[in-house]
Amino acid sequence: MKKIIAFIIILGFASSSCEPDDICDPNTPTTPRMLIQFYDISNPSVQKNVTNLKVIGDGMSEGVVFNPSAVDDSKYLTNSNNVLLPLKTDADVVKYQFILNYGNKNPLLVNTDNLEFRYTRENLYVSRACGFKTIFTLDPSNPFTLTDKVPADNLWIQYMIVVQNNITYENETIIKIFF
Repeated sequence: MKKIIAFIIILGFASSSCEPDDICDPNTPTTPRMLIQFYDISNPSVQKNVTNLKVIGDGMSEGVVFNPSAVDDSKYLTNSNNVLLPLKTDADVVKYQFILNYGNKNPLLVNTDNLEFRYTRENLYVSRACGFKTIFTLDPSNPFTLTDKVPADNLWIQYMIVVQNNITYENETIIKIFF
């Protein structure tokens, strides 16, 4: 009888010291990507879809995935009027190639512009389960540089404006690109 009581007491202490599993809720805001929207240069209040845009980050071999369900190279292409791009959490600068009309059979229609974004980073504690997230602030004096890959080529990006410097959430427009 003493053994049963001792076993129950030990079992009670063992189970009371267990902690629930920490699981990060998928709805918890984490490190945001930068939302860029595209607009028509001839009618600046109207959003415009890009045509077969491929965005390749510095050091990437394939590009940013826009269509994760696609099984071929189309997962790297978008025909939308906006893109979400990740910023580096371990550097204050990120470089991207924006390739318009990627894969077009006529190479004269394919146009690549290079963008470099400069920002500062701040790590914020979210929770024990989720850890930290990084929020970004674009450099107010010089947030981006736009250059053409081929100097003889024309920039397809005509104009850019920063709508908001603080990148805290993914649903806030940060940059508008006019083309």
